[in-house]
Amino acid sequence: MRARSWAGMAVAALLCVGFARYCVRIVPADAPTASGGEGPVDNGALLIPVEGVPPSALADTFTQARAGGARPHDAIDIMAARGRAVLAVADGRVEKIFWSDQGGRTLYQRSGDGRRLYYYAHLDRYAPGLREGQAVRRGQSIATVGSTGNADPGAPHLHFAVHAVRPGEPWYGGRPINPYPLLATR
Repeated sequence: MRARSWAGMAVAALLCVGFARYCVRIVPADAPTASGGEGPVDNGALLIPVEGVPPSALADTFTQARAGGARPHDAIDIMAARGRAVLAVADGRVEKIFWSDQGGRTLYQRSGDGRRLYYYAHLDRYAPGLREGQAVRRGQSIATVGSTGNADPGAPHLHFAVHAVRPGEPWYGGRPINPYPLLATR
């Protein structure tokens, strides 16, 4: 057990050396909350959305300043090689597929119960045949890691966000939830 802990820290340290500007000190939260003080949310762990990435390689970049401090980072960045498979974190439906200047090639997935939206951005490619309204299963390949939009071309990664929504609330709504505690428990 002790050797695994050291191995995980070594991998995290090497990732931080290679991607220093993306690394932060990791401090796990007791219970994730929706921003705005709405209290605890469902603590159900999600699948790490990048194939082959262990929990020890994740960094909590939620609320880090972006754009020179103009906005918080309501997501986490998961560093990975371009073309690595991006996986659905839970069962649900593809809500929206589109291109944006900031996120590049993006995808929104609504959870099966309709209470969460999962946002995947900077994607290189979508899975063949993927379309809006399609049901997806936890672990299904939905895209590949890239650096589209405003991402640094030399640092491919998945920008992953979770939003709490009310049933019927549109894909662009919701309240940000820190995804790190939902992923790091796996």
